[in-house]
Amino acid sequence: MLVLSRKVGETIWIGEDIEIVISEVKGEQVKIGIRAPRSIDVIRGELRQDVSVSNTEAVIKNLALLKAPKNK
Repeated sequence: MLVLSRKVGETIWIGEDIEIVISEVKGEQVKIGIRAPRSIDVIRGELRQDVSVSNTEAVIKNLALLKAPKNK
């Protein structure tokens, strides 16, 4: 993991087309702006984990339905 120190207004570039801008630092909270092509998904870490858990639960339920005996 790369760890960088930045001040308000400074930026970080990822590749050629993703820019991270430090917009505000207040106490322990840092606000950032992200400029990226619309084709790049940008999602908060906790939401990504929630989606992953939901997807896993859905797969398990679907597998249980497929394995359940069918009533004719």
